[in-house]
Amino acid sequence: MKTILSTLVLVFAFIFKVSANDPAFENAMKTQIAAMKSIQTPAESQTVTNGFLRIAEAKTTEWLPLYYAAYLQSIAAFRFEVNKDEYFDQAMELVTKADKIAPNNSEITALKGFIIMGKLSVDPMSRGQEMSPLAMQTFGKAIALDKENPRATTLMAQMELGMSQFFGSGPEKACGLARVGLELFAKEEAKVTENYLLPTWGKDQAEQVAGVCK
Repeated sequence: MKTILSTLVLVFAFIFKVSANDPAFENAMKTQIAAMKSIQTPAESQTVTNGFLRIAEAKTTEWLPLYYAAYLQSIAAFRFEVNKDEYFDQAMELVTKADKIAPNNSEITALKGFIIMGKLSVDPMSRGQEMSPLAMQTFGKAIALDKENPRATTLMAQMELGMSQFFGSGPEKACGLARVGLELFAKEEAKVTENYLLPTWGKDQAEQVAGVCK
């Protein structure tokens, strides 16, 4: 908790310093991204989310703070005992704002699909007919926008695996996508540096799908 509180101090300092091409943005983002790794409770998740939102308010032309806030809200819905629909709806609102800043962005589109998949998981029986095709379509768009995006391919693999389990069909398509996703993650890891701000999450999800194929 002490680490997360210290990030708020840095975020507030950033708000007063931010200007065009100011490295304070990168420093504040790096601090928040690091804080994501220590989240253990819904309250801590909301604290880090709020930090990203403060950065977004100060830097209105940047999509990444809104993206990470949306990601944290969706992860909290999957991970904690919270009002899942409320969290997923908040996540979708935030990622939609990010989409207006950076339209046709593969990362943003993939996260939209992830949130839709989350909404589907809350009540698959009543939502499956509407949301399953929408999630598949959204992941397909994310892949088309950037075939090198490992999250887009991995999330499609997860969706394909779920569909195959629901309909009792083979997981071959999901397995193939998971293997491609792992290859893409390896490429991504090779170019990630200490100052890397872009999303890197999702490898564990690709490994989980690939594990089913063994």
